[in-house]
Amino acid sequence: MTSATLGGIAAWMFPPSPKTFVQPEVSWNNGFGYQLSQPMQVLILGVEPPPELPEDSPERFSGRSDTILLLRFDPLDASVSLLSIPRDTLVEIPGIGFSKANTANYDGGIDLAKDTFENLLADVPIHRYVRIDTAALVELVDLLGGVEVFVPEAMSYTDIAGQLKIDLSSGWQILDGEQDEQFSRFRQGAYGDVGRVQRQQELMAAIRSRLTNPTVLPRLPEVIRVIQKYIDTDLSLPEMMALVNFGLQLDSQALKMVMLPGEFGDSYDYDTGYWIADNGGRDRIVEGYFGQSTGRRERPIRSRSRNSWESTAPSFRIAIQNTTTDATAVDRFQKELEQLGFEDTYVAPDWSDTQRQTQIIIQKGHLNGAKFLQESLGFGEIVTMSTGDLDSDLTIRIGEDWQLDR
Repeated sequence: MTSATLGGIAAWMFPPSPKTFVQPEVSWNNGFGYQLSQPMQVLILGVEPPPELPEDSPERFSGRSDTILLLRFDPLDASVSLLSIPRDTLVEIPGIGFSKANTANYDGGIDLAKDTFENLLADVPIHRYVRIDTAALVELVDLLGGVEVFVPEAMSYTDIAGQLKIDLSSGWQILDGEQDEQFSRFRQGAYGDVGRVQRQQELMAAIRSRLTNPTVLPRLPEVIRVIQKYIDTDLSLPEMMALVNFGLQLDSQALKMVMLPGEFGDSYDYDTGYWIADNGGRDRIVEGYFGQSTGRRERPIRSRSRNSWESTAPSFRIAIQNTTTDATAVDRFQKELEQLGFEDTYVAPDWSDTQRQTQIIIQKGHLNGAKFLQESLGFGEIVTMSTGDLDSDLTIRIGEDWQLDR
């Protein structure tokens, strides 16, 4: 069967969504199969099926979306940007009013969900969507033979509404599918649902690492076949093939994950509280991660050498976490940051996993700020995941590579 025939069948099976903006394109490359020709943005919703519906019901993807992600696959710089939107985010649902983000799909299906999140994100276009039954996580991880995850604290809780008993010990461990579901759905920590978003990012990084393992790659066709029953999407077959091909060729450092910046609303609680998006932080992410101009472009940060201080350091709120065995490390590190001109710093609770290398974690999308801080320090690994201290713009986790006698 020729590629043209295959494309024709795919176009019939997966008709493109009627949008007014320019659709992304894929092209055929004889050496590598389908290739992504333009950036593509895909909305991912992890949907909890209504319990009363049978598995084969077409309405099983109409539930609330406890996981909300927007991914940008960009062949121009060979990167993937991933934005996590907390399920409790306050959004305006067209025709309905203000509510939590996770109700948009439940209230009006995928079209209403797409309109809601495009509006939330300053008209960032959503080209395609994928709705995933939350049961897919358990089967996927089991098919992969488990994934290695760091559990920062013991988790013990019975989720009565979700019919899930959570019981995990702390530390590095290989979790099976059921344990990964517990890890990703735990909401009883200090950050509630936002803490769950952070753990979901860690879990996604672990799954991606496992998928690219040479021992797992031969099993990918079987994994895809089994997982298909859990997915509803308008991606065409060539587009799917292009995205899989793009992901397999992606450098591990080219995956950039960020969470929608914001703050808890007054009297926040797990059932009724809202996550209030910060529009300035949103615009920074929309421009820096999704290539969409909002008219509020972040001011470039001038580069400087370690020994030539030509200007005042930018005003970033920096959290400092100690992962070493030296209890005095954070105080001395904080003083060094102040000497370098970074004045808005504070000490966060120690991180329980000892790390060899110091990390600079981008908490609110400050890509330029993280590079500036790394250049100022002269060391540190930039981590593009929003897994740092929630109150910070950047979180530094001091590793053993920092010279404690300096």
